[in-house]
Amino acid sequence: MNTPRIGLVGVGLMGHGIALNIARKGHALTMLEHPGNQPLDELRALGVGTAASVQDLARRVQVLILCVTGSPQVEAVLLGEQGALAALQPGTVVIDCSTALPGSTETVARAVAEVGGRFLDAPMTRTPREAAEGRLNLLVGGDTQLLQECLPLLQCFAENITHTGAVGSGHRMKLLHNYVSLGSVALIAEAAACALAGDVAPQVLVDVLAKGGGGGVALERLRPYLLQQDPSGLHFFMSNALKDMDYYTTMAQDAGAAHGIAQAVLDTFDQAVAEGGPQRLVPELVHLLRAKTRLPG
Repeated sequence: MNTPRIGLVGVGLMGHGIALNIARKGHALTMLEHPGNQPLDELRALGVGTAASVQDLARRVQVLILCVTGSPQVEAVLLGEQGALAALQPGTVVIDCSTALPGSTETVARAVAEVGGRFLDAPMTRTPREAAEGRLNLLVGGDTQLLQECLPLLQCFAENITHTGAVGSGHRMKLLHNYVSLGSVALIAEAAACALAGDVAPQVLVDVLAKGGGGGVALERLRPYLLQQDPSGLHFFMSNALKDMDYYTTMAQDAGAAHGIAQAVLDTFDQAVAEGGPQRLVPELVHLLRAKTRLPG
């Protein structure tokens, strides 16, 4: 495992940064060819290869990293008719960096083990910028010894690596994190919409929140949009926020946990996608909510 052959499925906004940092550290990396990939010129210049199919990729590698949208895509890549499991080599490590339903993750991990593979769920926090800088946070569920074995690879693209417990716990923690993060953003966005309707200056709103109980990462991610209508402070699509909140409420329901506030956040993003489209960035929620705000007087 000192110099493993690595495969990557999902070279999107986050996966591209992961690939860059793995390649820059001198690892042998092969990517799955896919129309959803980001431009690959820089990666090809670093010697990164490509594979035409998941099974072709699985035959070549000792570590297979997934960075796809969610559980349906993870299941398709691994368990589908043309999935990787049929070609996975014994001892291969599958590292799922996607955001997924914990129950699905546990099912997938069992299937990987049945064909002689090993599995870690290692979802990410932070943004594409930190991915490109090799400064992601990873929340890792799985065997402690396997995590130690994989640390040199994970440290190529992650600044902070937290072992959360058994398989599936990484994805549970990721959903908890994203609920708190997206819930905080949605709350501030709704307050900002109300402030705009009431003629409170955005700079005043931001300054007061930042100096009090409203300060924090969520406000800082929204600050560029509140002050300059620049949504790049949180480069996260509304459709992904809706998916993550749907996963969280499903997890909470399965656990019998309270989720009334989460349901309201889910409904907010559901309406935002219906009215603004799936590719709008999350900070734009402010003006989607502003259009619905009507104050008396």
